[in-house]
Amino acid sequence: MDIKVLGTGCPKCKTLEKLTRDAVEELGINAQITKVEDIMEIMKYNVMKTPALVVDGKVVVKGSIPSYDALKKLLS
Repeated sequence: MDIKVLGTGCPKCKTLEKLTRDAVEELGINAQITKVEDIMEIMKYNVMKTPALVVDGKVVVKGSIPSYDALKKLLS
């Protein structure tokens, strides 16, 4: 699984990255997690509000931080 956390480094972006890493570890998923902070790279995903989460090329979260349980459900 390829997961990208899109965000410029704000506290919400860092929170989403931590929650994502925790959820992947708890679920035992084999995933590559990448933090994307470059605004031009973020724009390629047609995302105007961060944080955002991209799973296997598909944007699944935009502009908010899902609850931990909702995040685990998205990833499983």
